[in-house]
Amino acid sequence: MIAIPDDLRYILFQTPELQQAYLVGGCVRDGLLGLPQEDVDIEVFGLGYDRLSAVLSQWGKADRVGRSFGVVKLTMPSGRVYDFSIPRRDSKIESGHKGFEVIFDPKINLEDAAFRRDFTINALMYDPRGNRIVDNFGGVKDLEKRILRHTSPAFVEDPLRVLRGMQLCARFDLVAAHETVSLCQHMKSSCGELSVERVCQEWLKWARKSRIPSRGLKFLSDTGWILHFPELAAIQGVPQDPEWHPEGDVWTHTCHCCDALVSSKDWQGADADTRAVLALSVLTHDLGKATVTQRKLRKDGWRIVSPGHEIESEKLAQGLLQRIGIPHRLRDRVAVLVRNHMVSANPVSEKSIRRLARRLHPETIQSLCVVMTADRMGRCNSSSPGQRSIEGILQKAQGLAVAHSEPKPILLGRHLLGFGIKPGPEMGRILAAAFEAQLDGIFSSLPGCYKWLSKERLVDIPSGSDDGIPGLLSSNNH
Repeated sequence: MIAIPDDLRYILFQTPELQQAYLVGGCVRDGLLGLPQEDVDIEVFGLGYDRLSAVLSQWGKADRVGRSFGVVKLTMPSGRVYDFSIPRRDSKIESGHKGFEVIFDPKINLEDAAFRRDFTINALMYDPRGNRIVDNFGGVKDLEKRILRHTSPAFVEDPLRVLRGMQLCARFDLVAAHETVSLCQHMKSSCGELSVERVCQEWLKWARKSRIPSRGLKFLSDTGWILHFPELAAIQGVPQDPEWHPEGDVWTHTCHCCDALVSSKDWQGADADTRAVLALSVLTHDLGKATVTQRKLRKDGWRIVSPGHEIESEKLAQGLLQRIGIPHRLRDRVAVLVRNHMVSANPVSEKSIRRLARRLHPETIQSLCVVMTADRMGRCNSSSPGQRSIEGILQKAQGLAVAHSEPKPILLGRHLLGFGIKPGPEMGRILAAAFEAQLDGIFSSLPGCYKWLSKERLVDIPSGSDDGIPGLLSSNNH
């Protein structure tokens, strides 16, 4: 029923003191869904913490890194890591995510041990010896019906569970039970107790692992927690021109775009950071419409327009992402994608493609096209001409070898040294001018660059060969 790694199975079955060991939490949930079980957690009943550590040390390196939570991290000779813990009771004694009193109780029964877990689908346990699921709160049924339901009234003690519910809805295509939504609504004021680091972790899980991102966004909206992310709340109800956006307001469009993104092979095949960057870019690409949208009279009547919204969106995206703790290395990548997501609306040339590739650094034209495609697919009447424009940009970028990186300068400082030009302001000026000419397509090779330098009288090129650069090409090949 639940796949157990061979080395873990051997340990559990060959160690008498681990007879009351159960797989718990996400690994059981994921196993029932047929998903890879990335993290395997084992809860052991009947043993104290010190004895558990001693028992596990015979099988590998037993680290007491989670002593305050009764966790022993076992690293096997193969390098695989398992978290073993002893059951405990948690009691809220003060505000904050860490404001809990933890009482270890090896003799606690299975139901009481599962009572402290957040959602019924995470309160499942698996007995490897009996090959059975222990389900005290109806988690299996909820999983089958794709329902997110809190396990107990103790849910309110940890506000982080609301954001966990957000990413779980998105990852597993869940709809929250009415009573869970209601409980979360009453917890809105406790959001301030959460550390930025923990908030960031939940948003990154949403961005990296979502199956239906809009499920999580809807959960935020239904529970009222979207008010803690005002840039997102602001786009709810913002109108769009029905000719271009028959799907509805900016919020509805954004939800459609996020769902379209994660269905693409480009997103699914990307590394974790890139998936996060793409998802957060699509999430924030139209935030600026909340501040710039207006009705304007044109020849064909009154139209809804949002001029320059991409620039405003970048500013708002930066503020939102910084506040929820998204690392700087990811925020920079999101910023350039949001700022440039409207380039497909304009004619493109080889010159503009080269400059776009440079402007996008540290991102790429390939990633920008993924974002623009998701934007296009988020409209109910996704027009083929618009998509053809995106495909044309990507094709030109591939032809110029700049789809996956910015252009590299042909002329380098070492080339100028051969003409007696030393490092300094003059060299910097020549290199900058040459790179601009290269981006404009004036030359595409080092010999062509030398000819341009001579023509522009930026460098005194000696005559005496077909290239006008005797003996230099052989020693300074680019």
